[in-house]
Amino acid sequence: MVAMLQIKNMSLNELDFAINAAGSEGWNPGLNDGRSFYKVDPEGFFIATLDGEPIGCISALAYNDHYGFIGFFMVSPEYRGKWVGFQLAKSALAYLGDRNIGLDAGIDKRKFYQHFGFKFAHNNIRFEGKASINSVATAIPISEVNFAKLVEYDRQIFLFPRTEFLHQWIYQRDAFGYFLEDESHLVGYGIIRKSIEGYRIGPLFADNEFFANILLESLMSNIPDESYYLDIPELNARALELSHKFNMQKVFETVRMYSKEIPNVPLHKVFGITSFELG
Repeated sequence: MVAMLQIKNMSLNELDFAINAAGSEGWNPGLNDGRSFYKVDPEGFFIATLDGEPIGCISALAYNDHYGFIGFFMVSPEYRGKWVGFQLAKSALAYLGDRNIGLDAGIDKRKFYQHFGFKFAHNNIRFEGKASINSVATAIPISEVNFAKLVEYDRQIFLFPRTEFLHQWIYQRDAFGYFLEDESHLVGYGIIRKSIEGYRIGPLFADNEFFANILLESLMSNIPDESYYLDIPELNARALELSHKFNMQKVFETVRMYSKEIPNVPLHKVFGITSFELG
């Protein structure tokens, strides 16, 4: 009997395969990331099965009619090099259509995505740190934020509104968040969440290094002596300085790429990207 490969939409129950695969590959997703991701675009998750058994996955989330993001692109090791990844990529690209598409790829995958027309934007670097409490945290708990202000502040940096996602993200289990205001204007916010190993910080958006420092210390105050991970755009020199200040160690790098024009993201305000899966 000939084995049958099928690419289909992923159900919420099947999302565990993607989360577990990301963990096996060392991407260290948050324990409760799945439902927040799925809420963005339930139709944008695809799974490859062989005779009903999952062997690969990809997400292709449409934020709006103009922008989408690809993540969770993984194939079980024994099926790599057998066109499974190619078929998944075709499904994701077909779903996102003519949108500008962003993704974070492993350094060794740059040529693969160039084959599909993706262009290099910049590198992102994952850092690992050990939480220490050096001062009294002064940021405000995210539970007190004006949600409309948060959505607008996030949109100014991410460039596209992600209201439903943020509602899920900032109130997920095993997570803590803080924000800062200056004369009633939001000037930064950050979220830290439990992950397979330690904790992941993201996003960490702030108008400058001073505010980012306060937010980072506030986030660390919840996890004394625990390991945490922060993904920083290499082009943000102030964020790199912050990583040195807190003695973070480089873990690995990814390549941010886009299928069309490179968006004018204010990277000087991105002290930690939300996730490699959603941008």
